[in-house]
Amino acid sequence: MAVYTDVTDEELAAFFDQYDLGDVISCKGIAEGVENSNYLVVTAAGPHILTLYEKRVREEDLPFFVGLMEHLAAKGFPCPTPIAAKDGKSLRRLCDRPAAVISFLPGMWPRRILPHHCSGLGTALAQMHLATEGFELTLPNNFGPVEWKRLAEACAARADEVQDGLAQDIAAELDFLAECWPTDLPQGVIHGDLFPDNVFFQKEELSGFIDFYFACNDQLAYDIAICLNAWCFEFDLSFNVTKARRFLREYNKVRPLTQKELAAIPVLARGGALRFLLTRLYDWLNHPPGAMVTPKDPLEYWRKMKFHQQVDSLAAYGLETAMSD
Repeated sequence: MAVYTDVTDEELAAFFDQYDLGDVISCKGIAEGVENSNYLVVTAAGPHILTLYEKRVREEDLPFFVGLMEHLAAKGFPCPTPIAAKDGKSLRRLCDRPAAVISFLPGMWPRRILPHHCSGLGTALAQMHLATEGFELTLPNNFGPVEWKRLAEACAARADEVQDGLAQDIAAELDFLAECWPTDLPQGVIHGDLFPDNVFFQKEELSGFIDFYFACNDQLAYDIAICLNAWCFEFDLSFNVTKARRFLREYNKVRPLTQKELAAIPVLARGGALRFLLTRLYDWLNHPPGAMVTPKDPLEYWRKMKFHQQVDSLAAYGLETAMSD
C-alpha cells in the first residue's frame, strides 16, 4: 500500500457522504507498499480502508478483484470486503481515479518471520485456493512471462546502473524460463502478491489476507513459489529450509500437491524471483518524485533468483520431508 494521490478534507467528506458510515473522524495515509493510494479512514461506524487505484491496476479488472473478495468472504475465508455505498455500488471515483471503501481487517503483519508464521501461511493459502473454486469471473495473469519480457525491454538500457551485468542476467533468465516454464499444472485463482505485509496475524494466529489486486487465474503452484521467495529467506538472504518445510507441509495437508507441481517448484521459484526483480527494477528506475513511498531494492530478488539457479535437488526446499512430517 502507498499514497500517490492526495485527497482534501472536502473531497473526503463528500465521498463518504455517499455511504451509510457516518461522519469522517480521522484520515491517515498508509505508506507501505508500492501500488495504490491507501488511507485509514475512521468514521462514526469505525475504521475502514479507502483505496484509490493507480498505476498497474486496470480499471476494467476491478470487478474481478471486488468480486473475488466478496466470494471469499461468503465462503468464510478471512479477508477485507468492499463496502457498498447507498446506491448499492462498491466501485466509485475519487480524484479522477477508481476508488472503493474496504472493511478493516484486524491484525498486524509479522515484521520478523518465524516458522509458525509459515505454517499458518501454508494452511491459509491452501484454504484460499480451495475457496476460490466456483468463482465465475476470470482474469489472466497480466504479470506473467509475456509481461516479464516487456518489463525487461523497458529496463534494459538502464539496468546496469543498478548493477553491472544485470541486463544480461535478466536476458539469460528470460531465455531459460521461455524454454522451461510449465503450462500444465493445476489452475485456479492465485493471490499473486502474498508478501508478509499482505498477511495479518493476531496473537500468533493468522487473521486474514489483504491486497488482492494482483489476483488472477494461473497455476496454483506459482502462488506457492511466490511465497517461498517472500517468506523463506532471512534478512541476510540465506534460505531457511525449516520455514519452507513448515509452509509446504501445512499447505499439502489442505490441498495435496501433485508430483508435477512438486517437480516444477524450482522453476516456478525462479520465475517468481524474476517477476519481482523486474517490477522492482522498473519502479526503482521510474520512481515518481514526491510520492510517499520508498521503492524496494530490486537486487534482493536478483540474489534470490541466483539461489534458485543453484538448486539441484528438491531437498533445498525441504520437499523430501515436507510431505511426510
